[in-house]
Amino acid sequence: MHIIWFNWKDRRNPLAGGAELVTEELAQRLVQDGHTVTLVVAGFHGAPASEVVRGVQIVRVGSRYSVNWKAYRYYVRNLRDTADLVIDEMNTIPFFASWYARKPTFLFVHQLARQIWFYESWFPLNVIGYLLEPVYLWLLRASRVITVSESTKRDLMRFGFLSDRISIISEGIELEPLTQQALAAIQKFPQPTLLSLGAIRPMKRTHHIVKAFEIAKQEIPKLQLIVAGAAVGRYGKRVLRMIERSPYASSISYRGPVSREEKIKLLQCSHLLCATSVKEGWGLIVTEAASQGTPAVVYDVDGLRDSVKDGVTGVVCGDKTPRGVAREVVAMLGAATSNDAYEAMREQAWKWSRVLTLKYSYTTMIKQLELN
Repeated sequence: MHIIWFNWKDRRNPLAGGAELVTEELAQRLVQDGHTVTLVVAGFHGAPASEVVRGVQIVRVGSRYSVNWKAYRYYVRNLRDTADLVIDEMNTIPFFASWYARKPTFLFVHQLARQIWFYESWFPLNVIGYLLEPVYLWLLRASRVITVSESTKRDLMRFGFLSDRISIISEGIELEPLTQQALAAIQKFPQPTLLSLGAIRPMKRTHHIVKAFEIAKQEIPKLQLIVAGAAVGRYGKRVLRMIERSPYASSISYRGPVSREEKIKLLQCSHLLCATSVKEGWGLIVTEAASQGTPAVVYDVDGLRDSVKDGVTGVVCGDKTPRGVAREVVAMLGAATSNDAYEAMREQAWKWSRVLTLKYSYTTMIKQLELN
């Protein structure tokens, strides 16, 4: 079967994130099962127009802002006669493939972007995007949908999508969960350490983590913070200035973008991951941290509340402020905290991550695509 998969970005795009990782891992598994997969994405500086990566044909057309139109034209001219199934992955704006594909089509939605427009775009584009999202969602409401969390499913149903046409697959992780022996052998950093890992972008609200650390530091004098990830645009520079000017700057380490090896080490050795995004489809970094034996403190928002079992694998913070996060950090890592309680949470987070694998995600997806 020839499967056409539309997405805004591929994994090598500098703006790629967890969604792109999952997309290509699933696509590669389809190839391993004997299918042909063509991934149509936006181009970026220095990228070839076409290449094959682990069996997946990647075709790059247009740019971030023109890929939807260019993908339509490319499909009609080159792919429509050979396609058997189409996946329209919606990251902010869909490709509307169901209108022109003439083949069975699935809409793959990680998250809706309505609030995100005001964090990641400028006026008047943010207002236009905010107002248009309900319109194009209404036009696509009859679509068969695959999504990654109950939160996104509920979000879609608010805009007229039918519950029985929405299927949920897990947001599987690429990292291999530790063995039980390796988990027991992990040595955490000598001082209690918080970790912020991922691109420093407005929607991630990294500055909330820095503020939360400063508040918690007053209760836990030895507390440390590690911030890892690319500082994007003016917001990234603002966060870096905030770190430099912090009264606790000597206890904050900014690592910049990190290698896979360093990422794994940080996930293993930190005591807590913090995530304060506006919303997520799932919260892949939370599950990755859990796979390496590190629980998380997250805001009670779409996606993050799905990737943490509150009080079991981490804490879902109802008070979505830095002070709320700081309160939970102190409760989990403060001097009066039982070490046994923290260790139990580490183990439960690790156990859950072993279920949320890409293999399980793929098995669930092919059932929905009726490929099994």
